[in-house]
Amino acid sequence: MKISFKNKQQTPHQASHSDAATAILDSAERLAQTKGYNGFSYADIAAELGVTKASLHYHFPSKAELGRALIERYEAVFGAALEAIDQMAAKPPEKLRRYVGLYDAVMRNDRMCLCGMLAAEYATLPAPMQAELKRFFDMNERWLTKVLLPGRQSGLLLFKEPASERARVILAALEGAMLVARSYGDPRRFQAAAEHVLEDLGAGKKSRRARLV
Repeated sequence: MKISFKNKQQTPHQASHSDAATAILDSAERLAQTKGYNGFSYADIAAELGVTKASLHYHFPSKAELGRALIERYEAVFGAALEAIDQMAAKPPEKLRRYVGLYDAVMRNDRMCLCGMLAAEYATLPAPMQAELKRFFDMNERWLTKVLLPGRQSGLLLFKEPASERARVILAALEGAMLVARSYGDPRRFQAAAEHVLEDLGAGKKSRRARLV
């Protein structure tokens, strides 16, 4: 996921500064999504971008600050995607299918959910990054809960436990399915697991082969 930091009111110096920061974040995000936070260093980013490590430290004095910025940016983009789903889809089942589609799109690009990848390294992450990770997952659980509640009330979604508990199950199932599918190098494993998540809720009852969007 990418987001632009450019601003039409920026001075040339400010634009250059923000462009450099964006390039660093883009590189770090790709590395984190494919190798994990502990799997890359500033040297890797510097080599990829053709810059010095000193220039990286100018924008992000420490790797912990870079990591926190990565999560904050990813959360902002993901939050915008959730808002877009709310605007595009009226019925809860469709919203859930589009939600699953966000994860599916990441897997098709041979990457992992950034926060899911980082969560696997949670114990080794700096405290500020741990806090940001929880904020990301909390955001997802809140959104899912808001979709599940009216879905059950309308009879379009079927589940017995509190909506907040089912939201946690959905999030955990999707993030976990991504990790397992990555281990096998087979996105279809994720897609099959995601379809079961939808079917268990009745979100695919009109079409047993409902395609992920």
